[in-house]
Amino acid sequence: MAQAHAEHHDTDLYYVPTQSYWPIIASVALFVLAFGFGSMLNESSFGRPIFYVGIAFMAWVLFRWFGDVIRESRRGYYNKQVDTSFRMGMVWFIFSEVMFFSAFFGALFFVRQLALPLLGGEGSGVMTNELLWPEFSRAWPTAGPAQVGGSFQTIPAWGLPLINTLILLASGVTITIAHHALKAGKRGVLLTFLGLTVALGCLFLFFQVEEYIHAYRDLNLTMGSGIYGSTFFMLTGFHGAHVTLGTIMLIVIWWRCFRGDFDRDNHFAFEAVAWYWHFVDVVWLILFLFIYVL
Repeated sequence: MAQAHAEHHDTDLYYVPTQSYWPIIASVALFVLAFGFGSMLNESSFGRPIFYVGIAFMAWVLFRWFGDVIRESRRGYYNKQVDTSFRMGMVWFIFSEVMFFSAFFGALFFVRQLALPLLGGEGSGVMTNELLWPEFSRAWPTAGPAQVGGSFQTIPAWGLPLINTLILLASGVTITIAHHALKAGKRGVLLTFLGLTVALGCLFLFFQVEEYIHAYRDLNLTMGSGIYGSTFFMLTGFHGAHVTLGTIMLIVIWWRCFRGDFDRDNHFAFEAVAWYWHFVDVVWLILFLFIYVL
């Protein structure tokens, strides 16, 4: 895809790849994925297959695109200046993810702190409550005044959610140990604890699937269960998607560590994945508190 503008490692030179077609292909893949997902939520007959095609398409794009970046790194095209720009890019990416989840947590807080009290008759919502939903109270969780989706039960915080919290906290410890092992040149410890991090990520996803099955089958808690169901699955579902992506990234990094791509001084790809994984951990702790506990 790209040819080096300079074949040596002069720190005054900055490697700039030639024009790439991957960004526009990735945009098409994202459009297909989003269109399929939206159609699936609207119960269109073609939504699910298009969504799966979009996932496969996006996975192929990422595999090829990141493969090009890895090859450029192995060929020694990147110097300290490029490393700095990579770090800045990852910082801004995580910041965008913070804003992404902030929007969803903001929706949850708006419903619980503003909308529910008004619908329940507090303040300026007293007439709305008396005229439209006189029997509605502001108790949370709720499916809303119209009881969309019918009655449901919530998932206790001290069951699978607590187990998943402990799993993610443990994974944060294992990836930190792996990072220190990489900087110390302890290859065996690195591969072992990075592998444990992958296993813990997979275990978290397994328990989340079990939780979803239980919610749908036994508790009548679905994405159609009013405002609680939509916010619950929106937050936990997107977090699960991020854990899935992070686990895939960890698997790739484990393979690169096994192949010997990194040393104690040059391993930004490992650090980027570690940053992302710690971000996922922190989001889950906030989610566990405000979704399951409070």
